[in-house]
Amino acid sequence: MAQHIEITRLLDQTPPKDESPSRPQLLSPSPAVAASFFAFVVASHRARAIQEGREADYVIEIKTADVQNPVFDEGLSTESCTIFKVNAGLHESNPNAYRPKLISIGPYHKNNPKLRSMEKYKLRYRQRFLRRKKTIDLESCIRELEGLKDEALKCYDDIDEDFNNDSCRKFVEMLLLDGCFVVEYIREFCKMVPEGEDKIIKAAWMEVLVDRDLLLLENQLPFFILAKLHEMTTDHDVPFIEMVKYNFATSLPKVTPKFIRETDGNAKEVKHLLQVIHMCCCPSGMNASLTGNASNKLKHGKKSFNWPSQLIWTNKKQQIEEDDDIWHDRMRCATELEEAGIKFSRTGKIYRRLNKDNEEDCISLFDIKYDKELIEIPCFEVVDSTETVLRNLIAYEQHSIGVHHKYFTDYVILMDRLINSEKDVKLFRLKGIIRNRIGDDNEAASIFNRLGEGVIPSTQFYYKEACKKVVEHCEKPCSERKASFWHNYFNGPWVGLSTAAAVILLSLTVMQTVLTFISTLK
Repeated sequence: MAQHIEITRLLDQTPPKDESPSRPQLLSPSPAVAASFFAFVVASHRARAIQEGREADYVIEIKTADVQNPVFDEGLSTESCTIFKVNAGLHESNPNAYRPKLISIGPYHKNNPKLRSMEKYKLRYRQRFLRRKKTIDLESCIRELEGLKDEALKCYDDIDEDFNNDSCRKFVEMLLLDGCFVVEYIREFCKMVPEGEDKIIKAAWMEVLVDRDLLLLENQLPFFILAKLHEMTTDHDVPFIEMVKYNFATSLPKVTPKFIRETDGNAKEVKHLLQVIHMCCCPSGMNASLTGNASNKLKHGKKSFNWPSQLIWTNKKQQIEEDDDIWHDRMRCATELEEAGIKFSRTGKIYRRLNKDNEEDCISLFDIKYDKELIEIPCFEVVDSTETVLRNLIAYEQHSIGVHHKYFTDYVILMDRLINSEKDVKLFRLKGIIRNRIGDDNEAASIFNRLGEGVIPSTQFYYKEACKKVVEHCEKPCSERKASFWHNYFNGPWVGLSTAAAVILLSLTVMQTVLTFISTLK
């Protein structure tokens, strides 16, 4: 039952008449005082709960007083922030998956000395960019981007003071240099180089690493910067979003040609390159949302706090519906499900290139279905960059307020349940579900086991109904006996061979007994 704690607003009460008038009167608390008071109340309540032996896992719900004048207004807004630094919970499980290996884009990794070798390539791409139009030069491009500087700064949650300085052009120059590289690099892939010129980056190993680094959450530029640069110098009708999709299609575990070819949405609504790739992978039959703004947007980017008249303490577990919380946790691994009578089959195909023969394929990575003891899983490919790409797409979902359907998060959580060991990977590989290009089944299993670390499941788990049906099937008495039988007597080739030999020996013994009994009767 929720506990109510009423707080009297002592700090703005009128002092007694006999009190000295020279004594200062506290009319309103500062933000620091308010925060300290709330922290004290929380700590006191948790300590009392622990002392009494009760569970102390609580959240606070603040109901504000109906007064017109707010006590304090911080004016802090995170609504416009779209390019985040990955939180420690995700970062510590594999820090290298979020760091660039070859090139830095944006301010977060700009000062990394290991990435300076690519600066000369950035300058060459910027020179090519400026040669595309005779009407532009370096200063005119900087003037164009200066008008977008303030909006671009809001996209980052934590940058060095060197960039966040109104009197300094360093941030704008960084936007231009890195933006020219990204735009020209993607044009280069689409064979849109100036006449008589060749590719600047020709080494295949460099292309692989650049593609990897451009899909890191911490290594992004605001998409409106890239769109502006593309618009300033393009002579083609191909939308820049479509060019981005084609460039990074093969970086995904499974590409859906239909969504690659569909170019919907306004470029002004796209946040960065990673979001473009994210929207390519939505489940079939669903529309990818470019904006997906939260319903509780704050006006003018500000949030006001009133001194609370009441604090309501509620148990976190009471805020989650039971069905949303338990079904994927009770899922068994693939080999155990097969022992319980559930079969697996592959659906869809893996494409290394897009052409007219596969453009209508709309089976996405997330179209996992369960029906009549059969789980259909779209085939996917595991390569060296798979963990990095999935981790950054998950980090984008975990950090972004406007992403309501966290498909990659839910997919990884489900696959983490299905894959516990190399036996499960081998099962999927033999069924054609996994194409394991890293060779080692144990390493592929480790990738999916690590991906789930630090990930918070969405409140509307996408595979809830499928997991529920699978768990209900496995918990039937007949399914449990069948699984126990296969696990005990056919768990491995030697155990199965021994069981088969025992069955044959028993059959021969019975036959001999019957024949002896018949001969006795004669």
